[in-house]
Amino acid sequence: MLRTVNRVLVGLAGVVLVVLGAAVLVGSLDLQRRWGFSLSSAWPFDGPHDVLLSAADRRRYRGRAWWWPVVIAVLAVAVLLALWWLLAQLRRRRLGEVVVDTGDGEAAVVRGRALEEALAAESGALEGVHHARVTLGGRRTAPQARFGLTLAPHAAPASALHRLRAEVLSRAMASTGLDSLPAEVRLRAVRHRAERVE
Repeated sequence: MLRTVNRVLVGLAGVVLVVLGAAVLVGSLDLQRRWGFSLSSAWPFDGPHDVLLSAADRRRYRGRAWWWPVVIAVLAVAVLLALWWLLAQLRRRRLGEVVVDTGDGEAAVVRGRALEEALAAESGALEGVHHARVTLGGRRTAPQARFGLTLAPHAAPASALHRLRAEVLSRAMASTGLDSLPAEVRLRAVRHRAERVE
């Protein structure tokens, strides 16, 4: 959800900046008079010497009883939303624990960090995998795994993915009693020097 919120906020900020930039550009360069087109009366900048709020507009709104409470409320909401967004960015995305079905109607809890370390150790032991990093997200009863695999120079990515799914993920599902364990895998190759062939 946080990724969607980030995309929406960046998209809205981009649209607002493009519209404001176009308004300032059209007004400051006096493009409507130079190119012979007209703008609606709601357009904020009509010419190079226009301002967003004239002195008369500022005095008119300042004299209203509702003006300052509305300004303060809007600014307070903007600050609270910005703080929420910042805290959401800094919040730990790791899953603290995973609920394991013991088969007798009870449930046990496995620490998320321990399961991450076990998955990383098994993934790192696969042929062709130089280094593995695992992060668990999602819910306690429906975890999701994010793998970061660094492959050796001569490893086959398809083979590494197949073995990851067939061995590591299937063992993890069997040991935790999960019906499914969705996984996102990011592959990259280990950096190495070019080999000289003679």
